[in-house]
Amino acid sequence: MSSVRTDRTQLQGTLQITGAAKFAVHEIQLPSGTVVRQYVSPAGMVFAVSWRGPSLPDLRQVLGRYFEQYTEAVKTSDGGPGPRVTQQPGLVVQSGGHMRAFFGRAYVPKLLPRGVLAGEIQ
Repeated sequence: MSSVRTDRTQLQGTLQITGAAKFAVHEIQLPSGTVVRQYVSPAGMVFAVSWRGPSLPDLRQVLGRYFEQYTEAVKTSDGGPGPRVTQQPGLVVQSGGHMRAFFGRAYVPKLLPRGVLAGEIQ
């Protein structure tokens, strides 16, 4: 969870936390208007992130240690039009959009808390 504070500082955003029974959402509002949500388990582990807004966030910062795995997977994908889905055993990233309307989410399947479905990551 300390990575959330680091991300807020690096992304120069403001932080709002919303709690729920299965996880907490740490929402960072970037100066660009983009919103990054980090999903934190009751154990304090970030298991997913999502973003939506007029510009892409710094994915290296947002994906953290999973960024290299993501970039390697993108190199081997077809890169056709439309939303991009990168699905590997240890990482799922879905992203798309166009200028001024980007969106995406990433999660680590094995870190999803019990009872949390991927569809809950918005």
